Amino acid sequence: MGALTNMIKIETKLFLRDSATVIFGVLFPSGLLLGLGAIPALRESSPETGGLRSIDIWAPTALVFGMVMIAVQHAPAMIVTYRERGILRRLSTTPAHPRSVLLAQMIVAFASVVVSAALMIFLAWAVLDIAPPERPLEFVVAFLVGYAALLGIGMISAAVVRTSSGANQIGTLLFVALMFFGGAFLPRILMPDVLREVGEFIPPGLQALTAAWSAEAGEVTATAGGQPFWLQIAIMGGMAVIAIAIAAKLFRWE
Repeated sequence: MGALTNMIKIETKLFLRDSATVIFGVLFPSGLLLGLGAIPALRESSPETGGLRSIDIWAPTALVFGMVMIAVQHAPAMIVTYRERGILRRLSTTPAHPRSVLLAQMIVAFASVVVSAALMIFLAWAVLDIAPPERPLEFVVAFLVGYAALLGIGMISAAVVRTSSGANQIGTLLFVALMFFGGAFLPRILMPDVLREVGEFIPPGLQALTAAWSAEAGEVTATAGGQPFWLQIAIMGGMAVIAIAIAAKLFRWE
């Protein structure tokens, strides 16, 4: 336990020194939402969205920016870098087992995602008058399961990619693909039904997050006859378990 605590302290310091990750993984979701919220047109309600403002519907998408970046870009790239430099191999000869480094990485990464989400939800409420999640328990479940599925995907990347540059490239491709289905580039309400249906099961499960945050926003973004919330969670949880199991099977310390 003492070794793990020390590792967490070290990983926290390294994380905070990585200004790009702090800015884009932790602070960017809040900045993005506030920036879009400064556009008057996005703060106007519309009959087409049941009286909701565009910014109300888009808020969960801003939230997942940090989740996706940390899970599929930052964490895998750090692990691959450690393996590439022989750090994991050298740690295997010391009392601090490489597993402690990986666990510390996961803890620090998850803590950063929680901070990012909490900061964004608070600023959304305080500045833009976006109500906090209506169903907090379901929101937390969707958040945890969605992040676990993302992390599983990221860990598969960390397991099979040999170089840090390769990890960064794959992480970027994953980020773009996941954020596309999350509605970052085209609002989900404007997507064809088939893409929205697929997006209901693409990590981190933005539809489940949206529905837990606001039932009205969830109805707007869901397809006709959209899948039940807990079915989405169950499928996302299955993805997380399978992805993590594959990553564990393929992972090599050196």
